[in-house]
Amino acid sequence: MIDQKLETEIGMLHNRICHALADPKRILILYLLSEKPRLVNELAEMLEIPQPTVSRHLGVLRERGLVVTEREGTAIRYTLADHRIIEAVDLMRAILNTQLADSIKLAQSLIE
Repeated sequence: MIDQKLETEIGMLHNRICHALADPKRILILYLLSEKPRLVNELAEMLEIPQPTVSRHLGVLRERGLVVTEREGTAIRYTLADHRIIEAVDLMRAILNTQLADSIKLAQSLIE
């Protein structure tokens, strides 16, 4: 039987963090914000996507608690709420790279 607390936490994890990471552009935004806080227009220019699209992605990240905002006059500066999210994404990327390397080795062994 699964622990009720674990099940609840996993549900919250899926709803808050996994949903926020479901779009590659949002992950790229997190990486850019890990370098330094940025304005929406900076992010739009760096990602080469329209500012309203970036704003929509930032809204999801803010709702899920992954970014925080600071108003500077009429501009809003976005910052990572917790840098550990980058560590988590880096860990998932490392797992992916291992899986890809294993797939390549398997494919090469089948060819030989």
